Parts: sequence; structure tokens; C-alpha cells
Amino acid sequence: RRRHTLPASEFRCLGPEDAVSVFEIEREAFISVSGDCPLHLDEIRHFLSLCPELSLGWFEEGRLVAFIIGSLWDEDRLSQAALTLHRPHGTAVHIHVLAVHRAARQQGKGSILMWRYLQHLRCLPVVRRALLMCEDFLVPFYAKCGFEALGPCDVSVGALAFTEMQCAVRGHAFMRRNSGC
Repeated sequence: RRRHTLPASEFRCLGPEDAVSVFEIEREAFISVSGDCPLHLDEIRHFLSLCPELSLGWFEEGRLVAFIIGSLWDEDRLSQAALTLHRPHGTAVHIHVLAVHRAARQQGKGSILMWRYLQHLRCLPVVRRALLMCEDFLVPFYAKCGFEALGPCDVSVGALAFTEMQCAVRGHAFMRRNSGC
């Protein structure tokens, strides 16, 4: 008999107990590029406590290798307030951060995780679209994931400027057969 040799993978929503692992990956991924993390440890705990259903972690052999953290937003475009707020009556998900552990990069994991995340959001009936802000060099990556550029983002962090992007989600996937919801 042949045994399965691929590492066991699991995708699941994150909770406050995952905050330190999330922060370690995020810190390594962003400090070297921008000098700052999108979310600090207390903010990670805050979002994972308030809206764990808007996060998704990819675990291999029980270890976190990639994650996305989001929160609900209730305006057409992102503003400075979107960086720290979760608006429970919103219909847009603001994706705060997507990060992949350094040992798992350049393997397509970011694209796969984003695809899984968007499928996950389609199972949440209130969600209509996903929003994010990114530096210009990431626009092609997110465009391949189905996002369209809305133009310059009103949010800035220090000297960094961002492009705002959105992807229609439309919710109600739970009504479709074989949706996995």
C-alpha cells in the first residue's frame, strides 16, 4: 500500500489563541518590506476576538503557514478608521493582512489562500464584497485573485501610499450545490 506523503493541510478560522503565531509570521513578512506591521499583536487579538469568522489560517502538520485577517466595513471606500474598526453591520470585508511564512513563500500559497478565503466569504450571507489596500507592486497579484483597482486609497501609513482594490463576493453561496458551505 502506498501512503499519503503530502503534509496534512487544514484551513480554519483563527481565534485569539492563534494571535502570537499570526503576529510572528506578519512581523517577519512586513518589517523587512515596509518597516511596520499592518496589525500589531493587540490589534490581531482584537479582530480575532470580535470577528474570527472573517479570518482564515492555513495549517500544515498543525503549524500555521499562512493567514488572512479581515473585519466588516460599512462604507464604499476605506478610510483611516478602517485600520482599527470592525463595523458589525457592514456588508464589505476589509482584508487587513495576508501573510505567508517565509519557508512557504513562492509556492502559490498566497493565491490559494485568497481563493479559499473568497469562497469562505461567499458562505457568509451578509458579505457582498471584499476590500483591501496594497502597495503598487502587489496590484498584479490581487488582480489575478479577482480584485479590481478602485484607485488611490485615502489611507496612508507614514510615507507609504496604497491602491484600494475590491472583489465582488455576493454572498449566498450556501444556496448553491457543492459550494462547500
